[in-house]
Amino acid sequence: QVQLVESGGDSVQAGESLRLSCAASGFTYRDYYMAWFRQTPEKGREGVACIATDGSTNYPDSVAGRFTISYDNIESALKLQMNNLAPDDSGMYYCAARRRSPTTSSWFCSRSSSNFDTWGQGTQVTVSS
Repeated sequence: QVQLVESGGDSVQAGESLRLSCAASGFTYRDYYMAWFRQTPEKGREGVACIATDGSTNYPDSVAGRFTISYDNIESALKLQMNNLAPDDSGMYYCAARRRSPTTSSWFCSRSSSNFDTWGQGTQVTVSS
């Protein structure tokens, strides 16, 4: 059974950095594509980064150049490095995973929540101006 547990959320000032971690168990990383999502009452759940099974990554323009998604094989954890944080980055952050089907390309990753079936419980990030 795949389990995801996020950590690293905190309250910070604008311009600071945070590194989120999502401890993963019960699966082989290279068989799954994964993503980070941010949820707020105003915008709902939006994908902020995804990583494919071949390591390809994708970001929306709002975070490109500031956020970096990666997988740490030693820790068996998905990471999200967030730099130069802004108040609009505040929200509950979730990691998600889905096993890649044999017909899905290894470079495929998604920032759409409907493409994921396994979720963590979330970690809160609050950025003050």
